[in-house]
Amino acid sequence: MCGFAGLWLPSAPTEQLLEAQAIAMAAALSHRGPDDAGVWCEPQLGLALGHRRLAILDRSAAGHQPMHSAPGRYVIAFNGEIYNHLDLRRELEACGAAPPWRGHSDTETLLAAIEAWGLEPALQRCSGMFALALWDRRERRLQLARDRFGEKPLYWGFSGCGSERALLFGSELAALRAWPGFNNPIHRPALAQLLRFTAIAAPTSIYSGIEQLLPGHLVSIQAPLAGELPQPRPWWCFRQMVSESLAEPFVSEADGLTALEAALSTAVRQQSQADVPFGAFLSGGIDSSLITALLQAQSSRPVRTFTIGFEASGFDEAPHARAVAAHLGTDHCETVLTSAAARELIPRLPRLYSEPFADSSQLPTHLVCREARRSGLTVALSGDGGDELFGGYNRYFWGPRLWNRLAWLPWPLRRALGRAIRSLPPAGWDALARPLPVHHPGHKAHKLAERLAYVRHGDDLYRSLVSEWRDPASLLQTADGDPVREPSSPLDWPLPAELASDQGGATPGQQAARMMAFDSLNYLPNDILTKVDRAAMAASLETRAPFLDHHVAAVAWRLPMAMKIRPGRHGSTSKWALRQLLYRHVPPELIERPKAGFAMPIGLWLRGPLRPWAEDLLDPGAMRRQGFLRPEPIQLLWRQHLSGRFDHTTRLWSVLMWQAWLAEWG
Repeated sequence: MCGFAGLWLPSAPTEQLLEAQAIAMAAALSHRGPDDAGVWCEPQLGLALGHRRLAILDRSAAGHQPMHSAPGRYVIAFNGEIYNHLDLRRELEACGAAPPWRGHSDTETLLAAIEAWGLEPALQRCSGMFALALWDRRERRLQLARDRFGEKPLYWGFSGCGSERALLFGSELAALRAWPGFNNPIHRPALAQLLRFTAIAAPTSIYSGIEQLLPGHLVSIQAPLAGELPQPRPWWCFRQMVSESLAEPFVSEADGLTALEAALSTAVRQQSQADVPFGAFLSGGIDSSLITALLQAQSSRPVRTFTIGFEASGFDEAPHARAVAAHLGTDHCETVLTSAAARELIPRLPRLYSEPFADSSQLPTHLVCREARRSGLTVALSGDGGDELFGGYNRYFWGPRLWNRLAWLPWPLRRALGRAIRSLPPAGWDALARPLPVHHPGHKAHKLAERLAYVRHGDDLYRSLVSEWRDPASLLQTADGDPVREPSSPLDWPLPAELASDQGGATPGQQAARMMAFDSLNYLPNDILTKVDRAAMAASLETRAPFLDHHVAAVAWRLPMAMKIRPGRHGSTSKWALRQLLYRHVPPELIERPKAGFAMPIGLWLRGPLRPWAEDLLDPGAMRRQGFLRPEPIQLLWRQHLSGRFDHTTRLWSVLMWQAWLAEWG
């Protein structure tokens, strides 16, 4: 895991200046790569690459970047891991295309594969997570590429003016901002998208003129650098993978479980390769417990596992993780974090996330990564991707069922029902639902009530469930009075034809499949993977997600929905297939409990110790002067939240994270 940055400035006056600017951009990413730094220039063209290295495979100088291919044609700056690189080496050797190996890094393997087959065919052979910048010295062509699911970030675009206009690219916006001529203004539509999703969806970024490269895409930029950039194109397509998988469903559950176990075991084996201490995050839930169990089954000694506990018992899953670790026989490490330590981190979040980001689980995620790094780990396996691929979120089963039961109600009756639900504060619903295995039922009931009045069909319901502000553009100040239009997001893209249109009476299973596909295209890369990448890299920790191996994903989409969400007498069972595999290693009684999520009592803190910090950021006069958000609707929600009758934590957090980011970077 590393970080890289680059610039293409055709009018660069000297090689020394070009190199200095690339070094400064890469230095902004030092947290991503504390072990080594490198720079390379093509001064005649004004191109430079800078790199910061977190050494995982081949910690010697043979892994230094930017790296040249053996014949010297290609130069690469690479961030990530190619898990099957040893298989690629054997394939290259078998066909006589292997160079004399200088070391055993996956970057060297990738360069040799590109020399032999070209960039796109090489990437299609790779299992891994990555972003890269590749310079072809013979063709004078720069290529940028990103992995299939978007585990690793890549920003790119023009900045500067006139003859000083440059193409910038890098792993984080902090690197692009470090270029002295950076002058891109705030992109207001991206702010509206942040308020809706709590994250900004690729290809948009918070700056006009700067984009995020979409997952599974690459772009080729030919010298001489022109005024208009070419459009990226896909080298791998999620929709095509889904279509091909749905066309070949498993005939029997036994076949499906066998194929899933084989794919996951292979992914875990490949992703456990490292020349540094590695282990696994273990929350005691299904996903992390299964990854840990498969990792321990392949290891001749106890695997290192890590979890953190919290002071607030309602948020503490450490005892469950401890029980699973004891059963599996892992070398388990547990650290209890205080509320004071968590609150101390909050003002620093905008620096950790160099683009505004507002999923409040960013806080415990970074604390877990930080403590794991302090305990000696450099690489940790995680269970990310399990929910999106195997039906883990509650909305997948209660959303379609609820909509199918309520869709026949006329809009006035649905609106009245929503008002009735909201007449009882969240604490009241929590009290009524206390005997039920539901986490925070009051907040969920109010969230549902707000959406009953305006959804028209199942896709509408899904969009509303993942939207925090229903009309975020209405919160924005505009200079000319014209409304701000939100940018397109993956929720606006067509899904594979095999996932029946939601407009024509899709079954609950088909609706759930559509939700899972939308989450894989939007929520997973733009929220979950962004959160984990920034949280881990801020601690110089590499995280790996075996569920996101593309072979595992293909198997997951071949499973019938009943192997993911299984209806039962007492409600639906999520992630059924994963449970069956896990029960081969861990007794069900250690796993079966309500899904608690990964959260902290931020809503309570906003009414207590965080209130001065929040009120300073939400000051109406300051917000008017900044010129981005209208303070009136935000102040209304703030007063309601302070009253204790309503819980507006998520919506307020998106505003607070924007305001804090603006104070840090604006």
